[in-house]
Amino acid sequence: MGKRADALELAILGLLHDAPLHGYELRKRVNSLLGWGRAFSYGTLYPTLKAMVRQGYLAEDEPVDTLVTTGPHRSGRRARIAYRLTPEGKERFADLLAHTGPSAWDDEHFGVHFAFFGRADADTRMRILIGRRSRLQEKLDQFRSALSRTRERLDTYTLELQRHGLESVEREVKWLDDLISAEQRSIGRPMGATPTPGSGEPPAPPTGNEGENGR
Repeated sequence: MGKRADALELAILGLLHDAPLHGYELRKRVNSLLGWGRAFSYGTLYPTLKAMVRQGYLAEDEPVDTLVTTGPHRSGRRARIAYRLTPEGKERFADLLAHTGPSAWDDEHFGVHFAFFGRADADTRMRILIGRRSRLQEKLDQFRSALSRTRERLDTYTLELQRHGLESVEREVKWLDDLISAEQRSIGRPMGATPTPGSGEPPAPPTGNEGENGR
């Protein structure tokens, strides 16, 4: 599956972790979780749900008649299937949530991982936060380099758009700095210490006011 499909799978598994949901309610919660800019249609969600049922991650409960309003003066009953996690689905969710490699830091996945940080252990949270910060720092360096090279050739509005993008990334880096510091305090890890190195490990967390001095 592609990155977008992987993010959708993680979102579905996480949202169904506590209780079954009907497809309609699940779609609303998925779209709320992933944000307005990445809304999923029924044509995207339902094939994913069916595939996850075939894979054994979800089970379909018997349809329940639900009263629905179809117009100002009309109503009817529609059978809605509720989806719930199977034991295999809970294992799959745990496996996806524990993944801390580079794909967990990118724009498609980070927000979904972050939404379920309450279910992740401290080291997993730290690895993903540090990795996300390193990814954004790279982007920040690229923004600044591109802006310095092209500043004289840009019109006012294009320049403002570039500045807006730069400031957005700077704000997220600062936000991540604060989160990383809070995680370090909560687990008693000294500043500058990192989790045990492994494949795809992010670099060390920032020390002092690195995020501020880099501006």
